[in-house]
Amino acid sequence: MNTIDDLAALHRRAERQETGCGDGVLVWHRWGPSGGPPVLLLHGGSGSWTHWARNIDALAQAGHAVWVPDLPGFGDSAAPPDGHDADVLPAWLELGLQSLIGDTPVQLVGFSFGALVAGLWTDAFPDRVARLVLVGSPCLSAELLPPLDLRRWDAMPAGPARDAVHRHNLLQLMLDHEASATALAVSLHAANVERDRLRKRRMMLTDALLPLLPRLRCPLHGIWGARDVLFRHRLPMIGQALARAPRFESLALLPQAGHWAQFEAADDFNAALAEALSASGQRA
Repeated sequence: MNTIDDLAALHRRAERQETGCGDGVLVWHRWGPSGGPPVLLLHGGSGSWTHWARNIDALAQAGHAVWVPDLPGFGDSAAPPDGHDADVLPAWLELGLQSLIGDTPVQLVGFSFGALVAGLWTDAFPDRVARLVLVGSPCLSAELLPPLDLRRWDAMPAGPARDAVHRHNLLQLMLDHEASATALAVSLHAANVERDRLRKRRMMLTDALLPLLPRLRCPLHGIWGARDVLFRHRLPMIGQALARAPRFESLALLPQAGHWAQFEAADDFNAALAEALSASGQRA
């Protein structure tokens, strides 16, 4: 997955489904065999299903039914009518998934903002989630970090200057290596942030996941980029926080990856995710 043409081919192979979200729709994509064990991927803030562009095929080829929604307020999905933060999304996702696969439990993987949504969903609907994998999750600490040099792009006309700002912001927050900010990465990021309709979210700056972790009934895993700008100076606190969950099973730190680890170090990430999903722990 290196070019826009590769992405377009992946998109064509998806089965698209729509469920309700207020007066609009919540858009879902599925790859892999429809009867395979379901894995559900939740993208990060200012994202869409394309946050998982380098991971979907590996899961589908392993036999999973890979479900990837555009979260309400992002990508092609309508904004939720009842709020503007992570806490209102689980109910819409659960309502939609009920209509798509019924009560079947899923292995749930959430990245960044999507990890917060995944944790809230697991807490609110524990029978839905057979296993939870958090990727670069926020909300494990209320400690404020130094601000990043993120630049405004929205007053600039489309073109090379705006793309340069998107690339700069990618390297500030999402990616650790200059070489990772490829034309594909910039294109995906630009398309995603320019369709973000949930820009008032604030829960990301809290420790909202910490009180939920001890209540989780399912096995819990973590996958982080060791160069994640949000955590690289405080890596030990990730394991300490996740260990609050009674069924915490593993934490993988990918040494050559930043925050968007599943894109920047896709092969290592796919191997770590496969190991987590094949772990023997089952829900009590």
